[in-house]
Amino acid sequence: MSEPAQAPRSMELSVVSHKVPGQASTSNFRGPKRTSVASPRLENRGLRPNSVLPLCVSAAIRRKENGWYDEEHPLVFLFLGSSGIGKTELAKQVARYMHKDLKKGFIRMDMSEFQEKHEVAKFIGSPPGYVGHEEGGQLTKLLKACPNAVVLFDEVDKAHPDVLTIMLQLFDEGRLTDGKGKTIECKDAIFIMTSNIASDEIAQHALQLRQEAEDVSRRKLADKLEDVQKGDDVKISRQFKESVIRPILKAHYRRDEFLGRINEIVYFLPFCHSELLQLVTKELNFWAKKAKQRHDITLQWERPVLDLLAGGYNMHYGARSIKHEVERRVVNQLAAAYEQELLPKGCTLRLTVQSEDQEDLSTPSLRLEVVGEDSTSRTLDIRPPLSPEH
Repeated sequence: MSEPAQAPRSMELSVVSHKVPGQASTSNFRGPKRTSVASPRLENRGLRPNSVLPLCVSAAIRRKENGWYDEEHPLVFLFLGSSGIGKTELAKQVARYMHKDLKKGFIRMDMSEFQEKHEVAKFIGSPPGYVGHEEGGQLTKLLKACPNAVVLFDEVDKAHPDVLTIMLQLFDEGRLTDGKGKTIECKDAIFIMTSNIASDEIAQHALQLRQEAEDVSRRKLADKLEDVQKGDDVKISRQFKESVIRPILKAHYRRDEFLGRINEIVYFLPFCHSELLQLVTKELNFWAKKAKQRHDITLQWERPVLDLLAGGYNMHYGARSIKHEVERRVVNQLAAAYEQELLPKGCTLRLTVQSEDQEDLSTPSLRLEVVGEDSTSRTLDIRPPLSPEH
């Protein structure tokens, strides 16, 4: 049986939000109420399949659109989680919702470019008399063009402390003074920081919670009890945030006032198994489309193929590990079979799971089969060394 090439079913994004204590909520209503407020579900273009905007972020956007927000301070979010988990893509989804022109309304600053003290000048511009004074700063030029942009500070943990001082002024006062002495007002902007800090602790805690939830579910099922919790539906405890995550953040940033200006901290958890299956399906659909368009080849696969490829997930590399696994175990075989002229024009290929050794079922591998018009199939014999490693 082959999996139809269709979009994966909708699902919730595994993120957990945390309201930073001590934040004032001075909201003055301004302007007419908008009937078209931010939907919790935004267009799926990110790494995570059918990502759902975290409720804390969507609620903040709704307040902002309807006038229930602090006019003196911009919205500031911190996205925590490992690499390849969808932090940057979620920031882009927010920008797509807020602005029709993504190029103008979304500003991405790679903070790894601001690791040295002298690179503050690149951020806001050089002072008078220094080289590059007339050019202005990277951030100030873009904010001047779009003061209400969605600004992403990617990998903010890599920035020099002096850059964080500039950002503190930005978050606290909603304005920024460039090297020429001109002030840019940007209180309507939305600032999103991403960081890999404490990603290992978050991932391990989430895995532990899921394991505990699955154990409880198995016991309830055995006792035929209702209200069975899925292992995917886990929430990071407040105690973990305060006793584990907050000390790590304080040790790195070394200033409470910086953390105090963050409206919400959003925790990105490792992909659960259902998400991995949808990521694999998304990648296979991507390559199936290319095979059809470029070579008139129809690609099909069985459900066990999804499970096998999902096993290549590495929580330290996120969705990128799934992408690389599909390329290594599927695309390499397709390319090798094509080079060896094993693929008839307009043929139908099926991915199957087979054992390397019929006596040892513990070492499964992927094989390509050509499916005939009479539904019979034959396994392709792809010659080494072009066949991928398994």
